[in-house]
Amino acid sequence: MKPLKLSYKPLKLTLIMKDKTNQDLKADLRLAPATLAKLNKDEYVALSVIHKICEYLECPIQEVVEFVEDKFEQF
Repeated sequence: MKPLKLSYKPLKLTLIMKDKTNQDLKADLRLAPATLAKLNKDEYVALSVIHKICEYLECPIQEVVEFVEDKFEQF
């Protein structure tokens, strides 16, 4: 099995399509700066946060996060 990592690239695209910014997420959802930093670094955030983002953007989870092959991870 190939190693996978998180990618929030779909979130970036969804924000553009919905004319929203990270600052909108921060202000409207009261997200902590550390949470935004994790999103920008493709690090894990709580599923409850992903759920809030999906509700806010009125989109399925696939438009926020995806798993992609980690080409740098080795066993």
